[in-house]
Amino acid sequence: MKLLILLNLLLFCHVASTVKHSLKMFSTATTGVPNFPEFMAAVMVDEVLGGYCGSNIKTPEPKQDWVRKLVKDDPQHLEWYSLQCLGSQQFFRANLDSLKQRLNQTGDVHILQRMDGCEWDDETEEVVGYNQYGYDGEDFLVMDLQTLTWTAPKQQAFITKLRWDNDKARLEHNKDYLFHVCPDRLKKYVHYGRSFLQRTERPSVSLLQKTPSSPVSCHATGFYPDRAMMFWRKDGEEIHEDVDLGEILPNHDGSFQMSVELNLSSVAPEDWRRYDCVFHLSGVVDDIVTRLDKAVIRTNWGKTGITILPAGFPAGPVIGVVVGLLLLLLTVCIAGLFIWRRNNNGFRPANTGQ
Repeated sequence: MKLLILLNLLLFCHVASTVKHSLKMFSTATTGVPNFPEFMAAVMVDEVLGGYCGSNIKTPEPKQDWVRKLVKDDPQHLEWYSLQCLGSQQFFRANLDSLKQRLNQTGDVHILQRMDGCEWDDETEEVVGYNQYGYDGEDFLVMDLQTLTWTAPKQQAFITKLRWDNDKARLEHNKDYLFHVCPDRLKKYVHYGRSFLQRTERPSVSLLQKTPSSPVSCHATGFYPDRAMMFWRKDGEEIHEDVDLGEILPNHDGSFQMSVELNLSSVAPEDWRRYDCVFHLSGVVDDIVTRLDKAVIRTNWGKTGITILPAGFPAGPVIGVVVGLLLLLLTVCIAGLFIWRRNNNGFRPANTGQ
């Protein structure tokens, strides 16, 4: 078991030694949702919100100080995003209306989404890119950058695939963006935001439990970057049985959170002291180790000597796109699109090396 832990750590360190940066644009068009923007788009740099635009916003809004400095130094940069935002609104509206008509859908809530962007390895200079669409929370079309064609995961997308495959000019434009424009912009963003994007922040770690019979969740929040690992140990050795590892999720301030649950239904109370939770952040030598102690568990069930959880107690990821639409604009713009990505096991970047 110790050998397995060592191999896992070596593998993690090897992956973390190569720093990969990402530039992603998430776009969403909606119909049938009253009092809600028909179009929204957000730009993420290394999973941090750089700026956003929407049908109710005339000019894209930078969300980080270093982005504001960039657009002040280069006003044309903001103009480019303004044109992109306007063009995307028209493109999404036309395609959403076309899909509804072709699929004979009227009067309901429908959502068309796109994730496109690139990842850049600052050591090997390797670049990968992706351009993928989703409709009503499911994969719809994925661009194959090797063949410059679209792949249709579902039959209902086949007609759109044929039409888009014939638009050679747009395919070449997408290829040029992912090969050249996107990585060049990403390098510029990493330069401007290096003090923010390359920082290291350790999280606060808490033990949480919803009910006396619920699993105990070891919850870490406020860490940066997102290259982190978390696990439970018994007698100093990592365990996997009765353990449920959650995803790394973004916080509103650009930091991250994650949880790992331990089911203690078959563990005697006197054996709880044999367990602890370990949080490891890439680039930080000292791990955060939290021993399983009933006295420090925070819970939302009332009991003398137990802290009552605040209203912000994490209840798990949102499980539906429609539910996401009820959140604040920025939350939807980011989290709603992550819902699609999580529910479909993530997008698959295509190698853009030539």
